Formats: sequence, C-alpha cells, structure tokens
Amino acid sequence: MTATLRAGAAALSEVLRLHIIPVVVLDDPADAVPLSEALYAGGLPVAEVTFRTGAAVESIAAMAQNPNMLVGAGTIIHPDQVDAAAAAGARFLVSPGISLAVIRRAREIGLPIIPGIATATELMAAVNEDITVVKFFPAGTSGGLPAIKALAGPFPQMEFVPTGGVGAGNLAEYLSMPAVVAVGGSWMVAPSLVAEGDFASVTRLTREALEAVPGRPKS
Repeated sequence: MTATLRAGAAALSEVLRLHIIPVVVLDDPADAVPLSEALYAGGLPVAEVTFRTGAAVESIAAMAQNPNMLVGAGTIIHPDQVDAAAAAGARFLVSPGISLAVIRRAREIGLPIIPGIATATELMAAVNEDITVVKFFPAGTSGGLPAIKALAGPFPQMEFVPTGGVGAGNLAEYLSMPAVVAVGGSWMVAPSLVAEGDFASVTRLTREALEAVPGRPKS
C-alpha cells in the first residue's frame, strides 16, 4: 500500500471511530470556519461538506486549514468532483450512490470513499470494487435498521453508515448494531442554525449526539 493510500485509510478509520458524521450544506463559505469550530467544541472534529451548493469547494478549503478537523466532501457524483474535493483538502469522500467512475478515480488519487447503496445489487457492486464501508441511503425510507440487518447477513464483511432519516432519537438504535460503524446526519448542523449564526446550538446538539452513542462515557 502506498503512503497516500495508507494516509487515506487512516483518515477514514478516524472518521468512523467518531461514529457520527455531520452532513453539512453551506450556502456561504464564510460560515465554514465558525461551523467547524462549533463542531470541534462539541467534541466532533469531522464534517462532510456536500457538493449541493456552489460554496462547497471554498468551504472545504476553509475548514481544511484546521489540522484538527477531518473534512470530507459529500454528494460526490462525478469524477471531476473527486479532483475538486481533493484539491480543496478533503480527506474522505461520500457518494449518494454507486458510480464506478467515481470510485475508481478516488482510488487513483488515494482518497477513501464511502459510496451509497440501498439494495443488495448495489451492495454487490461495492463488494466487487473491494469497498468495505458503504453509506446506506436513504436509510429512513429504505427499510432502516431491519433492512441493514437483512443486507448484513449475506455480506458479513460489509460495514454500514446509515444516513437520511437518522437523528438524535434513533442514532443509538442504529449504532447498537455491530455492522453499523457510524451514522450520518444534519440535525446538529441544520441550515437554519447556520443561517441564524446559532453556533452555540450546534455545539450543544453535537455534545448531546455524542452522549447518545452507545458505550461512550457520559460527560
């Protein structure tokens, strides 16, 4: 394994060890740094900045200036977004679905990627690309935890990151399943909080989310 691939694998391992990946949508890059500081203050030094807005690249670059933050890029659907995210300083990628072109480009440049799946067919495609961690999306409307349990049966080597319909009320239930290594969600970084500049609430909600992680010592 090359040094670049080893670094990528280490970054992904650290992200998953945190168990919660905040899914961030930013319209204004000026909000990137205070948002990352709020997450860090809450004990969660990770953010998946989605490519849903034109502010993504600049926001990732701003957050990546903090060496303590694990900044990733989400909603990656084209290979050129892989390159843009890498150039901005993203350390991991997340995709809503399976794209062989995206997966292979990410591998070429040494960035770990968590592709999205919702069916056994998509999961087989991931397995055939030597992917071992997948995003289960949209979790809430794709069967939730029972669906993950059913998929984990024939794919015991696979680990899941359910996203979509995951929140403070059910993250502990998801994380209680061994095959679920992390969850993704936006409740602690809701666009309304960011728009209002209510970063204190971001920090509070982040702390509360971490306290709900099974097995984690309570503060």
